[in-house]
Amino acid sequence: MARAKTSRVERPAKDIRSRGAERVFTTPYFARQANDARIGDRELCESATELRKGQGDPLGGGVWKKRLDKNRQRAIVLTKVGGFWIYVYLFAKKDRENITPRELRAFKKLSGDYQTADVEQMLKNGDLNEICKDEQEE
Repeated sequence: MARAKTSRVERPAKDIRSRGAERVFTTPYFARQANDARIGDRELCESATELRKGQGDPLGGGVWKKRLDKNRQRAIVLTKVGGFWIYVYLFAKKDRENITPRELRAFKKLSGDYQTADVEQMLKNGDLNEICKDEQEE
């Protein structure tokens, strides 16, 4: 009897209360996209909390897809081992169904690049914007 093929389930980082070091960032590009779509940091922080609980679509390789804006928008979010999330791309559900396989490969590569990135230097350079800082202090 043939065994059913099982896929590896990607595990999100633990809830922020158990890992206070977890941080959430946006790229400047994503921040502009979110601003244009009128998606504020509060919604992104709530979304990150949901991602920590596994409430998103894991695409593999540290890449997640998350619904935003009452299900009208989709965000591509990268996660780093050691505890942070980076919002990198936003698209409207009405404009496209999903990202392409080529884009997914590029996001997986980008996620891999972030694994060794110096986040503090990226913040200083303006390559990342940190959000959700107030929620971490609660």
